[in-house]
Amino acid sequence: MTITARELNRSTLARQLLLRREPLDAAEGVRRVVALQAQQPASPYLALWNRLADFDPAGLDAAFTDHAVVKATLMRLTLHAVHAEDHAVFREAMHPVIRASRLGSRFTASGLTAEDAEKLVPGLLEFAGRPRTTAECEAWLGERLGARPGPGAWWGLRQFTPLLHAPTAPPWSFGHRPSYIAPRTGPPRTDAESSAASLRTLVVRYLSGFGPASVADVAQFAMVTRSRARAALAELAGELDRLEGPEGEELFDLPGAPRPDATAPAPPRLMAMWDSVLLAYADRGRILPPAYRRVVIRANGDVLPTLLVDGYVAGVWRPVDGGIEAAAFHPLPEEVWEGLAVEARSLVGFLAGREPEVYWRYGHWWNRLPDATVRLLPGG
Repeated sequence: MTITARELNRSTLARQLLLRREPLDAAEGVRRVVALQAQQPASPYLALWNRLADFDPAGLDAAFTDHAVVKATLMRLTLHAVHAEDHAVFREAMHPVIRASRLGSRFTASGLTAEDAEKLVPGLLEFAGRPRTTAECEAWLGERLGARPGPGAWWGLRQFTPLLHAPTAPPWSFGHRPSYIAPRTGPPRTDAESSAASLRTLVVRYLSGFGPASVADVAQFAMVTRSRARAALAELAGELDRLEGPEGEELFDLPGAPRPDATAPAPPRLMAMWDSVLLAYADRGRILPPAYRRVVIRANGDVLPTLLVDGYVAGVWRPVDGGIEAAAFHPLPEEVWEGLAVEARSLVGFLAGREPEVYWRYGHWWNRLPDATVRLLPGG
């Protein structure tokens, strides 16, 4: 069975709830899309605004407070918001990667070893039975070591330990000074067998929200080696469909998963910064045209808020006085601008009670954009 580039695009959009907004609550919405990039506090909220009908941000506030949705360092060693029932298995799958990356030379330069970290984890999780600030955690670590820890000690330990981020402040539940809390489900398993089994579960969840996908896509999403991704897919071989992709590559998918026709309409959207749909693949061209990749994904890793037109990135946006400034990288028909204007009015209303100038810290990037058609989409 073969699948074209546009069919691959539409399959992704369908699973990411971007062909139409779905009537789901916040926790179920997060479960459906598998994982939302969350290094910028507003982005999970804007991601769900794009995907859920009548989305109430208070619902996500409550889901974070109640631990129905949790925020933690997971795939690609970045902060993600995931459903609480997914957290443990995702963390188990990621354990070898997190251990190798966070207990390496930067950590050991503090005078600690990986074995020291493993011994410290149970006590830190007990200490984090309630929210703890960075200062409190560093003081706890200093007491255990009998000395002020080196600069890499807390950096490595806080990410190696399966801590969650605790809600701290409005308008988006998390401020820029994090607090940490232990997961209510207890520590994940860390043995090799559990990690391998959990990676297979992660692969199935990934395909449900982002498939069809290649070995390279799986490896990119989970930041595991291609050999680990290939082994997990081989173990699942009897449960998966195999497809031939647009370039002849082998793709894997779940039987019965949505694969809409290439002609399925894809409405315009104003996507969040770091939206997962732009980043969850080795080949990001299924959503982000290669010509725009370096404009949208900056050299330091910032991923700008984008215009999604006919299922593909067509430009970027930012809030300004009076509405949303949209910069299109290629000509757009008037009916598309009208659709974007409808989205802009809704977005301005959504932001009004929270942070009207969301993403203002990243405004310097707009001084470095290529030539574009710029329009003010009024908020009223």
